[in-house]
Amino acid sequence: MAISAEPFPTLGDRQAAFAQLKERLHEVVARAPQGRSLSTAIPGLDHLLGGGFPCGSVVALEGSGLSAGRWGVVASLLAQATRRGLAAVIDDGALYPPALAQAGVCLDRLLIVPAQTALRIARAADILLRSRICRIVVMPVAALRAAVWARLAGLAHRMDALLVVVSAQATQELAIVTGLRLRCVLERAIVQGARGVWCRFEGYDLRAELHKHKRSAPGAHARLRAFASEAC
Repeated sequence: MAISAEPFPTLGDRQAAFAQLKERLHEVVARAPQGRSLSTAIPGLDHLLGGGFPCGSVVALEGSGLSAGRWGVVASLLAQATRRGLAAVIDDGALYPPALAQAGVCLDRLLIVPAQTALRIARAADILLRSRICRIVVMPVAALRAAVWARLAGLAHRMDALLVVVSAQATQELAIVTGLRLRCVLERAIVQGARGVWCRFEGYDLRAELHKHKRSAPGAHARLRAFASEAC
């Protein structure tokens, strides 16, 4: 009995398939609106930012502790971005995709790139920005030289992309190249029901403080609410 098998694709076949895929990704990006800011769909925060996060810049999203609400803001931003295009998250091991999906992020349009060292995080951000397939790239803060941060900021500007850096506190090298620094501060936990074992945790009330922004003076702030699925 003869057994037939499909021929293994050649290098040329793989290169052609990759080129076709890249072209399709560029078409998705081209259909996305090319505004100068990206809305978070959080009214108070968008008002504070003058419409949303500015494209073509580096944003430092800061806050102390796991429950500072930084990822609640990121999740809302990614939910808006993945409705019409692609977005990317560089994951150092702390990402929990089901929480993003619960917050409205379309995981089919989210590129998750694992990277746990500073060098790999920087390389991933560089490649994603140069590819022009994502308008938003989210990355964890890493110990990078000022020249590396400057290169990433230059790429974000040239590609009209938004690079969001999540950190407890922006390093000096990062702070220099940011167009916006936003700090999330926990004000209180929201609990429903009777106290004790029968209560249910709902989320947090947060204060978003502007530490640096071209359109607003430092010190401006807005109060936000992050629900349990988002407040990570």
